[in-house]
Amino acid sequence: MLTKPTILILMGVTASGKTTIGSLLAEQLDWKFFDADDFHPAANIEKMKRGVPLADEDREPWLLRLRELISDCLEKSEPAVLACSALKESYRRVLLIEPRVQLVYLHGTFEQIKERLNDRGDHYMNPALLGSQFDTLEEPDDSFKIVVSLPPHEIVTVIRTHFAL
Repeated sequence: MLTKPTILILMGVTASGKTTIGSLLAEQLDWKFFDADDFHPAANIEKMKRGVPLADEDREPWLLRLRELISDCLEKSEPAVLACSALKESYRRVLLIEPRVQLVYLHGTFEQIKERLNDRGDHYMNPALLGSQFDTLEEPDDSFKIVVSLPPHEIVTVIRTHFAL
């Protein structure tokens, strides 16, 4: 039986819709919404702006801040949606700290995501990093997977139905 989540992590490469879908979902559920991008240190953001992929060492303090955020929400019984790339299994192990924290994988092809990224001008992520994102991506086996080609409101409905939210 599926444990009802208290924290939903929406994961995927850049421009997969994590923030758009996550904020819609949180609004519908009246849950808190957090964008993991807001927790990056300035040095990480500068690297990404320059088109330099982040190394695991760059991500470690960021992931630990996110883990602390998740723990805090669980401790306070405050349900939340977290938009976070979580591209590697090792990153997800840091974040998925107990069964109430569950993963939704927003899946898209390189071509779909490249088109979306080219249409987006309001983000610091350099489009040149898309290839490195797909190279880094370790697709999860233990998540609810949904294709990003659906409209955001439909994706939210599918997620809510799957988790009975």
